[in-house]
Amino acid sequence: MSLAPKKLKMRKPHRPNVKGVAARNNTIAFGAFALKATTGAWVSAAQIESARRVITKFLKRGGKIWIRIFPHRPITQKGTQATMGGGKGVPEYYVAIVKPGTIIFEMDGISEAEAKEAMKLAGYKLPVKTKFIVKD
Repeated sequence: MSLAPKKLKMRKPHRPNVKGVAARNNTIAFGAFALKATTGAWVSAAQIESARRVITKFLKRGGKIWIRIFPHRPITQKGTQATMGGGKGVPEYYVAIVKPGTIIFEMDGISEAEAKEAMKLAGYKLPVKTKFIVKD
């Protein structure tokens, strides 16, 4: 199950930058526990899926998981033998722009110790530094 948008406004947009801190998607909305990014980076669809699978496997399909980020920005790459000029490459994969403070995953229906361990394992799969937070 690869995450990708069904439809795009622009097929080849400019490459996104990761400036500033998260102004939205920065508080727990659904679950009791969350994984929050402390640094910014592009997170690819494959990295999100890998982290989701680690969480699901650790929890033995228990509890409920929410993925709060979605990879909607295409990143293009030109072929290996392509010469200078000749235009922009084809979309290769999709990324989510994660700024510091963004909530990446949320979960509920399990103990805090289990959630903390699952989130720690998921954090290893992501290119951002993360921390585990609990809803107040």
